[in-house]
Amino acid sequence: MSQPAWETIAVYQAGFVPIKYARTACPRRNGGIRFSITGHDYFDLVLISNVGGSGAVSAAWVKGSNTDWLPMSRNWGSNWQSNGYLTGQSLSFQVQTDDGRSVTAYNVAPAYWKFGDTYTSSVNFY
Repeated sequence: MSQPAWETIAVYQAGFVPIKYARTACPRRNGGIRFSITGHDYFDLVLISNVGGSGAVSAAWVKGSNTDWLPMSRNWGSNWQSNGYLTGQSLSFQVQTDDGRSVTAYNVAPAYWKFGDTYTSSVNFY
């Protein structure tokens, strides 16, 4: 933003705009955690959404029907990535929130899942 724009919404002091962060409630829609899968065969990018509880995902894992649990790394925002080859396998996910709670969503995506689709689990942080 331009300096004049910032000065209309914040106090501008010596090149800095002081920001105060505060946790806010994270409302979720009804139902389970949602997993939107994009990427390519050796790069799965998963948007994890509709997370109840604290709402802030701190760790995630994915398991194909032919693999062990693979840790996922945060790519940006709520997008988590895996570099495993999982095409053609049903997918399960483990999600941990920043308050230390975790849930496991088994067989969320069937073996015929497609990039660009969203799959909803039957579990959530209630």
